[in-house]
Order: sequence, then C-alpha cells, then structure tokens
Amino acid sequence: MGERKVLNKYIPSDFDPQLVPRSKKPKDDLIPVRMMLPFSIQCSTCSSFLYRGRKFNSKKEPVKGIEGKYLGIQRYRFYIKCTDCSRPITFLTDPKNADYEMESGGTRNYEVWHDESKTNEENTKNLEEEEKMDSMKALENRVAESQREMAEMDALEEIRAMNERHTRLMKGGGGRNKMDVAEAVLKAREAAIMGGGVSGSGDDLIQLELNENGLTKDEEDLVSSI
Repeated sequence: MGERKVLNKYIPSDFDPQLVPRSKKPKDDLIPVRMMLPFSIQCSTCSSFLYRGRKFNSKKEPVKGIEGKYLGIQRYRFYIKCTDCSRPITFLTDPKNADYEMESGGTRNYEVWHDESKTNEENTKNLEEEEKMDSMKALENRVAESQREMAEMDALEEIRAMNERHTRLMKGGGGRNKMDVAEAVLKAREAAIMGGGVSGSGDDLIQLELNENGLTKDEEDLVSSI
C-alpha cells in the first residue's frame, strides 16, 4: 500500500523556481485575521449584541492619513460583519490609550472599569491643579498623606508584634514551651486561689470568671506577655 500522506515530493533536475508564476497582491490589500472582539458591541441596524471574546474572521488594513500613526506606531482598522444582519462594523486600534476605538456600524457598550479609570485620572489632575493654585491646600494634602502613612505603619507594626507573640506562644519562643506556659497558668491560678481569699470546697467554692478560652483575665495577660 502506498503512502497516504506524501512527505517527500519529487523535484525534477531541470526545475527552475524562478519560472513559477507568482500571484501579485495589491500593496494595500486587506489582510484576513482571526480575532476575538476586544469589547462588546451593539449593532446599529438590528440592535443585536456582539459580546466581548467572540471570534470573527476579520479583515485588517493600516489606517492612512494624518491619524494613521501615533508617535510612530501604526494604527489599524478591523472589519467584521454582524452575525444577524451582516452589516459591516469597523473599529480602530488606539495606541494612545492602549485600547480600541469604535468607528462605524455599531456602538460600544458601557464599561464600568473604563469610566472608573478615566474618573480617577480626572480627579488626580484636578487635585494637582488645586495644589498648584493654592499652596495651603497642597500643604494640607501632604500633611493628610503623611498622617495616613504613619497610621498604616503603626497598624502594620501592631500586626507584626501580634504575629510574633503568637509565634512565640505556639513554638515555645524565649525558652518556654507549651508545658511551661500551662504550668505558669496553673501556678498563677493556685496562687490566686490560695492568696486571694477564695475559700471553701465543693459547691461553696467561688468560681473564678473565665473567658472563652477557660482563662481568667490575669492568666490571659500572663499568656500574652510570654
């Protein structure tokens, strides 16, 4: 049985590749591109929605004219068709904002993150303008920023100290282990009972106030200090 998928092709000795006719394509011909929609679109004709991430066999061409480049970066135009009415829809690349720009055939759907970033940029720009116009406002903003940073550092130091205490308690740091901690708690409780005026036996024994861990307040302070 002959080979079904031929991998080696016969090339005659008098073959000249320069004599093979080559098809000439126009320089500005559209380039077929398989791509996904970068944003959701609503068709202007049939009002159907084309959602972000949908795959299309699009056509790509470079944008000509003054708006064809931004800082030396070539912009491109993409052509797709609506899946319901086959209306052509075009959108452009936007190197300035690292995004895409809707051109014709549909409208871009509202995107919260897009407006949020734009609003944050506008607020930052307005704040900078206010600081340039009013020196007292700039001083107040710097003081508030420094206070916020100091509060964050204090909270971070408190968390670190708490973690270190928990680590020493669980791992037996400082020469103490869990048995030593338990013995210290029991000795403190016995000393409180013997020397604190707690007397009686059985039901007449005054119960100490214990927390959810079964420790008194003094014992809890002892454990925290270890």
